[in-house]
Amino acid sequence: MNASDAPLSRLSLNQETIKQWSLPELAEGCVKAGIGRVGLWRAPVQAYGVERTARLLSDAGLTVTSLCRGGFLTALDPGDRAAALDDNRRAIDEAAALSTDTLVLVSGGLPPGSRDLYGARERVADALAELAPYAARRGVRLAIEPLHPMFASDRCVVSTLAQALDLAERFPAEQVGVVVDTYHVWWDDRAPAQIARAGAGGRIHSFQLADWITPLPAGVLLGRGQLGDGSVDFRALRAEVEAAGFDGPIEVEIFNETLWARDGAEVLAEVAQRFVQHAC
Repeated sequence: MNASDAPLSRLSLNQETIKQWSLPELAEGCVKAGIGRVGLWRAPVQAYGVERTARLLSDAGLTVTSLCRGGFLTALDPGDRAAALDDNRRAIDEAAALSTDTLVLVSGGLPPGSRDLYGARERVADALAELAPYAARRGVRLAIEPLHPMFASDRCVVSTLAQALDLAERFPAEQVGVVVDTYHVWWDDRAPAQIARAGAGGRIHSFQLADWITPLPAGVLLGRGQLGDGSVDFRALRAEVEAAGFDGPIEVEIFNETLWARDGAEVLAEVAQRFVQHAC
């Protein structure tokens, strides 16, 4: 199946879905499969070289739909906060160098010993006030990704689209928006209204797909499932996102050791088939 076919025309492959591939393998595999868009992660890009990655993907005719991730902005220590801001400026620069307009932000969890969720979210807002203008000058939008509440303590104090929008709406829509990730929002009966709210404000900057499968693995982080293997109604969520005005790329982003142990080309073919079967 080729990406020029209408059902696949909006599919973007997030590189973590096929983590076993190097960046050259990712470029070659996507070109062979007719997939024209990719989402990238900072660590492998830095290891390969940011400028080198940009040239590789440009030469392959691939568009970078997002870079993940910035964020982790909840520290209390002034030195740690300054270091986090510096790292996020570097992430913005990397996104600009890769010609993507979207940097995904994961806010960060509670600092050690803290139980103050409100204060942590306010420190995220303070950081956004410094980072958003810088990102705008570089042509990059900041996309706040709410994570499922099970990650609130250690990874992300922003757990719902409502909380993400409460932060984003303090800034211009062209500077700060949100990520709608099915894995993180499928359970929330308020999500449809918040998707509509985000769309009305022009704040849906990224739409990502992964399924929710149980039992969750130890550590839970690698529990994202292949489309169709779990509980998420992808067609319903896609319909809500598109009714809200989003017509951009749709990233499949799956962290799953079983997929990583398989042949990458086989996984990509399955991703494309499942995307059409469950999300179109």
